[in-house]
Amino acid sequence: MSDLHSRMAPRVRELTSAVVARCAAEIPFYRDLPPEILSGEVTRSVSAVLAMLLRTLRRHDAVGPGDLTRIIEWSARRAEERLPLEAAVSAYLIGAEVWWRALTEEAGPGELAEAGEGLLGYLRTAMPAVALAHQQAQEDIRSEDKRVRRALIGALLSGRPYESLAEAAGVEVGQAHEVVLFDFGQPAPPARLVQSAMDAHTGSLVLMDHVDGVALLPDGCPPEPLADRLADVVGRPLLVAAALAEEPARIPEAAREARAVMELVRRLGRPPGLYRFDDVLLEHQLARPGAGLSRLAAKLAPLDGHPHLLETLRAFVHRGHNRRRTALDLHIHRNTLDYRLRRVSLLTGLDLAVPAQARLLEAAVTARDLARS
Repeated sequence: MSDLHSRMAPRVRELTSAVVARCAAEIPFYRDLPPEILSGEVTRSVSAVLAMLLRTLRRHDAVGPGDLTRIIEWSARRAEERLPLEAAVSAYLIGAEVWWRALTEEAGPGELAEAGEGLLGYLRTAMPAVALAHQQAQEDIRSEDKRVRRALIGALLSGRPYESLAEAAGVEVGQAHEVVLFDFGQPAPPARLVQSAMDAHTGSLVLMDHVDGVALLPDGCPPEPLADRLADVVGRPLLVAAALAEEPARIPEAAREARAVMELVRRLGRPPGLYRFDDVLLEHQLARPGAGLSRLAAKLAPLDGHPHLLETLRAFVHRGHNRRRTALDLHIHRNTLDYRLRRVSLLTGLDLAVPAQARLLEAAVTARDLARS
């Protein structure tokens, strides 16, 4: 094996150039590197790896703790420079292939099998270290990215300066944004699951806590697809509130509006869906404290002893006075529905067939729901 070592040693520089050239030609990450990086740091790293392989021609345990430390250090540095793990693995395998071909050209009878064992032993030692170093470095990068992103969105939501954070996050903050709040209900889905789904949504900046999510969606990125994605992930429909901010300075105002909408639809027990301020304008006004709210709610006091009538009226109002849909929702016949609605009018003294009185009954339902919450 010592003779093979002496024959391979003069070829290390030539083989280093061949490995670097193939990496630049075959691996997109290396192809995009400036020539001075390829001829400098990349060439030095490849040369050091081939020097380790050269030592395996004298002894199979030539890769010691110090060498392993250097491999891990190189891999972590490459990962910090955003080298994908698959690109790192490809580079090592290209190096192994170039080295093996040179061995087949230089090895004499009986030398090739032992040299191959040395090469495979090196790969068995180096590749797990490369993968582990990349994984740890990339986890650190992701954690830092999320920290900066959270700080960025926190600054936008509170109206603090955000420009330096946007630069650090590599995010271009445009003008208009949708502020979107999500109520995931109970039991709360795993935060990691929801965060992953949010992060996968193209073009979104996402801030998460363990129960609710707040997303800032840039102009042209509607909230409905994100809501649908998250509903699929958690396995149930979601309650969503959204408000538009025309410019970054208006984001805190839009966030307050979205929170007010979310609080109101929660209080009213509204079904899952996406709500904006215009969807609850009347309810917002009715939610103002005062004697009027109590007097409105009192309009339904005659129904206190008839919970099925109150349920029927609420369903009829929520369905926009659509009798067919209301009957389907309540699983009752249309004739039964008509009978119950007549009883409501009789007991309350308000006729649903009279538009002004029907509007008063609708407002009374909302007032009662608000008074209960």
